Amino acid sequence: MTEELRIISITAVSLAVAAIVSFVSTPVVKAFAQKVGAIDVPKDSRRMHKVQIPRLGGHAIYFGFLLTVLVFANITTQMRGMLFGSIVIVVLGVIDDIMPLKALLKFCVQIVAALIAVLSGSVIQVISNPNVFSAQPYLPLGALSIPITVLWIVAITNSVNLIDGLDGLAVGVSTISSLTMLVIALAVSEGDTAILMAALAGGCIGFMPYNLNPAKIFMGDTGATFLGYVLAVVSIQGLFKFYAVISFAVPFLILGLPIFDTAFAFIRRLSKGKNPMAPDRSHVHHRLIDMGLNQKQAVAILYLISAILGLSAVVLTTSGAVKAMVFFVAVCVVGGVSARMLFVNGHKGEETQKSQVPSRKTEHLPQETQIPEDPAPFEQADTKSETAGGELPQGIPSGGEAGEQNSVFSGEAARQPKTGKAASEKKKDRKTFEERKNA
Repeated sequence: MTEELRIISITAVSLAVAAIVSFVSTPVVKAFAQKVGAIDVPKDSRRMHKVQIPRLGGHAIYFGFLLTVLVFANITTQMRGMLFGSIVIVVLGVIDDIMPLKALLKFCVQIVAALIAVLSGSVIQVISNPNVFSAQPYLPLGALSIPITVLWIVAITNSVNLIDGLDGLAVGVSTISSLTMLVIALAVSEGDTAILMAALAGGCIGFMPYNLNPAKIFMGDTGATFLGYVLAVVSIQGLFKFYAVISFAVPFLILGLPIFDTAFAFIRRLSKGKNPMAPDRSHVHHRLIDMGLNQKQAVAILYLISAILGLSAVVLTTSGAVKAMVFFVAVCVVGGVSARMLFVNGHKGEETQKSQVPSRKTEHLPQETQIPEDPAPFEQADTKSETAGGELPQGIPSGGEAGEQNSVFSGEAARQPKTGKAASEKKKDRKTFEERKNA
């Protein structure tokens, strides 16, 4: 009991330290990103933001994680390999955030980072047999262990990066996954793994206030690929290999959302004859936006899905497969009904607001813009102006005559002051009359 309390205490302190370091360092990282030109420009329809936003925010998460692990964790050979591999991933992400790289080059570097972890002992040697009726509970991988491990690490690394399309989505899903692994690690007395996941979750939590909608900074490829890499490596470091059937299902439940989105994206692109690595606007979060949801609503729904999968993994680990399946189905039903109700009510509210908005074409039309049917007021004003100004010389039409000649300009002519030749002739006549009188 004392040992368990000690592990829980260290885990809590690790999470708090990582969160504080990440939160404090994010403004510094933001200033650095602006200085080096690591700015995300909204140049296509896949991007949901409208203004330029700095990237490299993953540095803050990495600083919080690394400092916490070096202070509180027991550095084993496997953990050392993971840390060296994460350095490769972070350096690759920094370069890509400043100067975009080709997908093939990034893929090759990610394979190198995965091999560093594999050669340090993080290898999937056996998996549980998904056939629960088989007499053989485990399936040894043999020569396929290294290729499958590398494929797993690279796939999860990119899957987290692919869901980083809305403000706060990738960091929130990674936080939920990390906390799920943290709870499971504590449940099975894996202290080192618990500290690792506490450090990762703390780094994400400290960065989250700056990344939620509207985002002030993006984590960029630096943060997304780093989170995916750590989650992938930790999931094969002994945590899920010795618990019979659950070792096959738990990692897929915890990382279910990014795995599904990535698999669906690859299948969709291949079915259309496109490059599976080519970006598009058909990810799960894009589809939610196209359904009419805003960013906050779409992110909340994906958070809910990730939380349901994480809770199912915890129940599966602690209570068995049957209870986990019942729990998963029940929560899915409740979550689906709730989401449906919120979505329908949201649309009804928007329609009600639209129906209450007055029509701009009818209510807000100024009365001055209406054309009078009777031109008499303009003609009267024109006649009065002529009377006040004196008799006009011959050849200049009166207001009524001008209106008859061109009805379009009748109103304008009526409003113009009667100056010019009429006033000049009147002044000349007065001067002549005075000269004759004096003579």
